[in-house]
Amino acid sequence: MLPVGNISLSYAEPHTRRQRHGAFTEGVSDAEPARTPVGITVYECGPDEAVLFRVMAARFRVTPTIVAAPVSVANADLAAGNRCVSIGHRTRVTDAALLALRRAGVAYISTRSIGYNHIDTEYAASIGISVANVVYSPDSVADYTLMLMLMVVRGAKSVIRRVDRRDYRLNDVRGKELRDLTVGVVGTGRIGAAVIARLRGFGCRVLAYDSRPEACAGYVPLDELLRRSDIVTLHLPLTPATHHLLDRRRIGCLKDGAVVVNTGRGGLLDTEALVQELEGGRLGGAALDVVEGEDGIFYADHSGRPLENKPLARLQELPNVVVSPHTAYYTDHALRDTVENTIVNCLRFESGNP
Repeated sequence: MLPVGNISLSYAEPHTRRQRHGAFTEGVSDAEPARTPVGITVYECGPDEAVLFRVMAARFRVTPTIVAAPVSVANADLAAGNRCVSIGHRTRVTDAALLALRRAGVAYISTRSIGYNHIDTEYAASIGISVANVVYSPDSVADYTLMLMLMVVRGAKSVIRRVDRRDYRLNDVRGKELRDLTVGVVGTGRIGAAVIARLRGFGCRVLAYDSRPEACAGYVPLDELLRRSDIVTLHLPLTPATHHLLDRRRIGCLKDGAVVVNTGRGGLLDTEALVQELEGGRLGGAALDVVEGEDGIFYADHSGRPLENKPLARLQELPNVVVSPHTAYYTDHALRDTVENTIVNCLRFESGNP
């Protein structure tokens, strides 16, 4: 990986700026050394990401064209002249948009996420576009996962709601301590392994499942993990093989009073089956940072209007369910990693060493 060092958001070198079609192009000034910067079109770029791209532009000798909107057929021409583009994970990339990018000369896409489920990588490859993901600090999601676990087993949602109403009485339902529980970790890649390391600090029993076991953990078959665990936490990518990994049958295998935590992808869970078990009172609760059908809902303000995603609305009404808007990854450290690594991906591709 190309070194960046410690980055200060106040840092900036002289750069030129021009606007075309609603996108800003950033680059080093003509007074600097003559090597031509590599052009990268950055789609679905939020203001915080844009700051980092501009900070890193001079250091990495790249010229980012910043586009706030997700990539689409209508704005694919903003990539013209750049072989590399960077995309966000919040919006699905259509095949038509991929084809438009290819016609604009794009040969490489770096998605600023670990997961690929928002883009058809096979179709991209068939039209000559390579796709790569990024890695970022697993600690961001691992820390958040433990926070969600603790919130559910201590009934934090109900406590906070009562305190907001100035009701300071103790709840009838007492909390549980992690050291008394068995936690099943499904998926033991970088994030799952970081979750296991944290769980050991709490002194709880840990079970693990992965099709490619690599972490130092007690691996068991998935159905056994579900039967034995008080908490099940999901850390797998969403693929055709993992879609609804926890389907109606497997959710039925969970022990009475079990808690489900999901900071992976919403599609790992059969949401309707989960809602039914929660509403029926058999499960102890859930903590979900990702939900099926979150596209078009998360990352937008829907206050004052009903949710079209009915299962999500039902989940949010339950006192033992915590929902957050796909924010586990969102820390300053992880965001710097994401921007740095998407730039590095593009530079490696341009150098012939993807």
